[in-house]
Amino acid sequence: MKGDYCTREGAERLKEQIEAYWSERGHDVRVNLIQGGFLASMRSARTDVRSNLSNGVPTRSTENFA
Repeated sequence: MKGDYCTREGAERLKEQIEAYWSERGHDVRVNLIQGGFLASMRSARTDVRSNLSNGVPTRSTENFA
């Protein structure tokens, strides 16, 4: 399923999209994938996507690393 971001493959696609989006705008955003456990409601395991965004906004830009 293309829009399923809970699978490992979907989470990896989402990670790449988030990092590329903010990189193009000059921000250093780090996204980590955390393997979650099995959820009975989903009937599968999940992969969590976590980042250093604060309320959906980057905390620093790449210009700060010059």
